[in-house]
Amino acid sequence: MNASNAPAFSAPVSPSLDVPVPIPVREVLPWAVFIGLILLIAIYFVGAEQGATSIFSGTYVHEFVHDGRHLLGFPCH
Repeated sequence: MNASNAPAFSAPVSPSLDVPVPIPVREVLPWAVFIGLILLIAIYFVGAEQGATSIFSGTYVHEFVHDGRHLLGFPCH
């Protein structure tokens, strides 16, 4: 076997680690505020849409979210 036919051995290759991509806060902040607002509105309708603070008259919203109130532990009776 001469030098030109010899198998070439390379140094052991270590697996490369993926570096996490940084997420800019300026891109996430508007979505976080939007989702927070939607959650606050949902909590209002499930937990407090009745009585003196009700936006809609009648009991339609109350009856629509009635089981959700019990599931989340809000008293309603």
